[in-house]
Amino acid sequence: MIITAIAILGGLALIFGLVLGYAAVRFKVESNPIVDQIDAILPQQQCGKCGFPGCRPYAEAIASGEADINQCPPGGETSMLALADLLDRDPQPLDPEHAEEKPVMLAVIDEQNCIGCTLCIQACPVDAILGTAKHMHTVIASECTGCELCLAPCPVDCISMEPIPSTTSTWKWPYPVYRLNTAPARATAEAEMESAA
Repeated sequence: MIITAIAILGGLALIFGLVLGYAAVRFKVESNPIVDQIDAILPQQQCGKCGFPGCRPYAEAIASGEADINQCPPGGETSMLALADLLDRDPQPLDPEHAEEKPVMLAVIDEQNCIGCTLCIQACPVDAILGTAKHMHTVIASECTGCELCLAPCPVDCISMEPIPSTTSTWKWPYPVYRLNTAPARATAEAEMESAA
């Protein structure tokens, strides 16, 4: 009796496994590889400062030409230059409409003043805040992206943003940033256009 039940369940598991495996291959959704490359360059903060709900939708908008490459404040000029290089577009200064570039920050909760309202937990796009209703909350530092989305919902203003201290484990070589001086090239192009006309 037990062996029959085990054999039936094993057979069903095998059949469903084969059906799911076939469906995964047959109905696989092909994603745009350029979107994956753009998404890999973006900082993955999911902050929405670019005007899109996260980094993946912003990458899709860049790939389809609906958004410029200069709308990501957390990525700053470094991400913009990498995107310009990947997409063969001209580098552009950061869009002032979407804020300025800031250093990487970490949310810190003043645990003495936290009332446990859970509004910050609901606002965090990466689940970096730990706590329950009417109990103290804390930030998981390794998960926090510094998006600042938890600041506004807090009714007692017990969350602050602090720069991540530079230690041997967090320090990285700075990316080379090249300031482009396009004025001579623009002047030359305008002079050539005037002489041709």
